[in-house]
Amino acid sequence: MAPLLAVRNVAKRYGAVQALIDASLEVSPGETLALIGANGSGKSTLSKVINGVVAPDGGQLLFAGRAVRFGSPHAAKDAGISTVFQELSLIPQMTVAENIWLTREPLRRNILIDHRTERRRTEELLSLFAGTFRADLTPDTPVSALLPDERQIVEILKAISVNPRLLILDEATASLDSRQVQRLFDLIGQWKTQGTAIIFISHRMVEIEQIADRYSVLRNGQTVGEGAMKDATAGDLVALMAPEASGGAIERRRLSPDDLATRRVILQIDDLRTGILRGVSMRVHEGELLGIGGLKGQGQRDLLLAIFGGIPYNGRIMLDGKPVHFTHPRQAMKHGVALVPGDRTGEGLLSIRSILENLLVPSWRDYGFPLRMKRAHQNASVIAARLDLKMAGLDAPVSALSGGNAQKVVIGKWLLRNPSILLLDDPTKGVDIATKAEFYRLLTRLCDEGTTVILYSSDDEELISLSDRLLVMHDGRISSELAGASLTTANLVAASLGVARRETP
Repeated sequence: MAPLLAVRNVAKRYGAVQALIDASLEVSPGETLALIGANGSGKSTLSKVINGVVAPDGGQLLFAGRAVRFGSPHAAKDAGISTVFQELSLIPQMTVAENIWLTREPLRRNILIDHRTERRRTEELLSLFAGTFRADLTPDTPVSALLPDERQIVEILKAISVNPRLLILDEATASLDSRQVQRLFDLIGQWKTQGTAIIFISHRMVEIEQIADRYSVLRNGQTVGEGAMKDATAGDLVALMAPEASGGAIERRRLSPDDLATRRVILQIDDLRTGILRGVSMRVHEGELLGIGGLKGQGQRDLLLAIFGGIPYNGRIMLDGKPVHFTHPRQAMKHGVALVPGDRTGEGLLSIRSILENLLVPSWRDYGFPLRMKRAHQNASVIAARLDLKMAGLDAPVSALSGGNAQKVVIGKWLLRNPSILLLDDPTKGVDIATKAEFYRLLTRLCDEGTTVILYSSDDEELISLSDRLLVMHDGRISSELAGASLTTANLVAASLGVARRETP
């Protein structure tokens, strides 16, 4: 079958940075192509070339057999290409329906917006993901009131509302839980039977293996491999992506229940309650890596925010045996608590500022007035080297970094403060395999040095590999505690669904 889209030898340069050198791919109607590569390999740039966001410097695009060069996303969409980007494009102040149909609103008499038709069409789209989000989500719900996974679903629905011939999914599953991912994959199966071509970008190898028919691998802006998924192993693909990488999750030496029993309790929480939390109690030990699991939206984020003083709560929190009640993150920071958010763009970075400024955001007060810039620069350089930050220099804009390196900056700014408790809110979401491996080694080192880490992750494999203990949340409560022999994927899945009793190993 002739390809719907053929990309031939595309190149793109941003100043001194060659984002794409020789990028090529093909995808046919009714086929899912996995576009694979480490952060900074050029996947997002190539996607933007295909959908008209970025103009290529060289190469050729053939769509439905014709040479094309789209001057805008609108032109690409008119041709039948729709994209779900890694960074969401929704307007928070507008409703779900208004976002989906923005600039394409159904009209009455070609003048007035037909709100009834708009609402009906939105309900039909929402029904595609029925049962995977809150029941009170309607076409009239403001996007600002949605959870991250619900926003991602709306972004997907917005993309498919135009009935595209080619759908590009750029990390579209990163914010979704397992039910939502499976539903999306079911829908992809339906769209393929209708002849839709899919380009699927993900850092989750298990998803790529499940959904893709073929793969194309980018490294340093160049296509270095392609073929049928059935003929490649995960190891083959990782070797193509980053030959120097050791792989994804690494096995760290876990602390046994007996080991933990000998360590002091650094954090104690009793009957913690918020709008979502319904009486959470836990003990965390010095140097422990405590995992927090469960389906999205079960209270994991509220738990981390409450500990950090980011939201009001009832209940008792004790740090190193002393009661505290933080009403502002600044108070938590003074007590050695740090929070690394998963939403690096919205919560973790000042995108228009330099790498140096971002690294020092929580710590500027420590450098006096006037600022001791030499010392600040030295400290930032140490952290950048510790994290192996790939950058042109500390004065470069943080917006110039790849996703993985940008996430290193989010983590690095808190490491500058030498926290005793590090809270992590899905920190590796959208991060490539090589960077994940570096991050896992960093966590192991921090725990060995005595830092206590509380890690929420939407990646079950990550939690199983890294956690000394794992608390699984369901419906605002801890449904199970897993450690030792009970720390298995089967137990995690069961507890996530709320069918397992709380276990004490």
